[in-house]
Amino acid sequence: MFLRQLLLGVCGLSFGLLSSAGVFTVLASVGLIPRFAGKMHVAQKIFVLEEAVIFGTLVGGISSLYAESLPIGEFVRENQFFGGWTEQIWTFIGILFLIIMGLFAGMFVGCLAFAIAEMLDSIPIFARRIGFRHGLGIAITAAAAGKLLGSFLYFSKEIFLTGM
Repeated sequence: MFLRQLLLGVCGLSFGLLSSAGVFTVLASVGLIPRFAGKMHVAQKIFVLEEAVIFGTLVGGISSLYAESLPIGEFVRENQFFGGWTEQIWTFIGILFLIIMGLFAGMFVGCLAFAIAEMLDSIPIFARRIGFRHGLGIAITAAAAGKLLGSFLYFSKEIFLTGM
């Protein structure tokens, strides 16, 4: 039993490291962080931006993984920090937080989508250079069909609810 738990822990840590490495590889390959630094005219602070992205990813991952262990709302409601107005103020703070996070997440996803779309322009050039002349449309269609089939399976079996 202990060996099984140890193996599961090693696998979970390995898979988490692989998926985070994939996310950061995509961000690095499309040059999103340097582009943000250039648009904001803070190129000298690019390392701070990169650290902020890593910190945000870690905090988001930890808070989604241990959501039951971080009951901030219950703590505030139990201690009545704002007197009788605690519920209304905490609801307002939550809505404000969701608005701000939604705005920033939408901006990030939009910039990432544009950067990936720009990168897609390089696929035909790459295909010509390696001599991949026939079947590029079939390869792209097969990749899209695989993603579509995976999405249908994911949502039809409601894997997102159980994780299994």
